Amino acid sequence: MNVIQSILVPQISSLPHLGAHSQRIVRWLSGQRLIDAQLSTCGRLGNGMAHAIGEGARRLPYAERLPFGQPYNGLQVVTLRSIYTPTRDFLEEAGCPECRQEVGVALFESLDVWMAGVSDNFTCPECGHEDDINGFLFLQPCAFSNLAFVFNGWPPECFSPQLLEQFAERLGFPMRLVHVHD
Repeated sequence: MNVIQSILVPQISSLPHLGAHSQRIVRWLSGQRLIDAQLSTCGRLGNGMAHAIGEGARRLPYAERLPFGQPYNGLQVVTLRSIYTPTRDFLEEAGCPECRQEVGVALFESLDVWMAGVSDNFTCPECGHEDDINGFLFLQPCAFSNLAFVFNGWPPECFSPQLLEQFAERLGFPMRLVHVHD
């Protein structure tokens, strides 16, 4: 089975007030009729409960590619510290925003410390620049956070820059779109 997920992740490792933030986004999306307010069994993660795709999603760009009528079509909100990377051909390359040196090996080796919640930050081994791990540069979109919005079956081209900006405004942090395709 071909699995597509578009995952929207705020660019902060530890977003406070997860419940309030996630509920605000779900209310907004359901108010736009992009998703149903009630949960159903249309998700792929965990217990499969998700907010099904709504009729309002038909007005999104490339709406003909959306999973209307498919068993897995819903939004699942993840509130666990997680790493989001592409599943195909992920290169594990990263750069320092300060010195512009390649630091991918060291950064990805540090993820055990990040996952354990010991620190949200990574320090560049080349120049000593320290920032939230999301502040480093990645060749392929990936993200690290305790909050994510997983859209099952939704291709990334359905998320316009304007929609991503609206997400960011509501959460107070820039968003990264990670595409997972098996």
